[in-house]
Amino acid sequence: MSTTALSNLATALVSGAVKVVDLTAPLGPDTPVLYLPPQFGKNTPNVKVHTISAYDQDGPFWAWNWLELGEHTGTHFDAPCHWITGKDNPNNTTDTIAPQNFVAPVNVIDRSKEAAANPDYLLTVESIKEWEAEHGEIEAGTWVLLRTDWYKRNGSTETFLNADENGPHSPGPTAEAIEYLVSKNIIGWGQETIGTDAGSAGGMNPPFPAHNLMHKANRYGLASLCQLDQLPPKGAVLIAAPLKLVKGTGSPVRALALVTT
Repeated sequence: MSTTALSNLATALVSGAVKVVDLTAPLGPDTPVLYLPPQFGKNTPNVKVHTISAYDQDGPFWAWNWLELGEHTGTHFDAPCHWITGKDNPNNTTDTIAPQNFVAPVNVIDRSKEAAANPDYLLTVESIKEWEAEHGEIEAGTWVLLRTDWYKRNGSTETFLNADENGPHSPGPTAEAIEYLVSKNIIGWGQETIGTDAGSAGGMNPPFPAHNLMHKANRYGLASLCQLDQLPPKGAVLIAAPLKLVKGTGSPVRALALVTT
């Protein structure tokens, strides 16, 4: 039966009955990076690309580069050890997480209209339950992603962070929403903003609840996702595999979704 299932998937991919949707933002020197207030510590650097050779005297037949970038840059995966609440969990780094966990069904909660009307929109438990009443219960072992169409702002740091003198303004979950999803035993939470929390999350209780509570539960995060508007509410499969960095707290990923046409 398992062989037949894989054969059917392969046939569907070749025929186009299943398409691959790229959920990943371009990664390069212009990729927006998170800027934390000074009281929270150091910031991640911008991406830098250094040439080793380009079909020249340093390597006549090949071109290659070396990179400087943070683990949590661009479309990226958050491992549980990324947050202090998850630092003592087992198998909490990118090199120790079971690879089975990098492929899972996905629920996409569309709140793009709400985020367009209010950049500080917060997803609540009530809103999640309304979504479940329409599309079905969120099951254990699945991803939950918040669609806000915020990825369309990803062309610049200014529009993506959307910060003013009061701090950044971007949508995300309430602490209660994350607690509810953790109680459903989901595998992880993700969204289209620069991190897995709302721009106002530093002032929540606890601060940065998506990080605090998901990683405490030894679950994962995905940030800076793109094109969630191409996914159905249910039925897609998400593939999000971080680099196998030794003791890695996270990693840029090429996040992909399998969707039936």
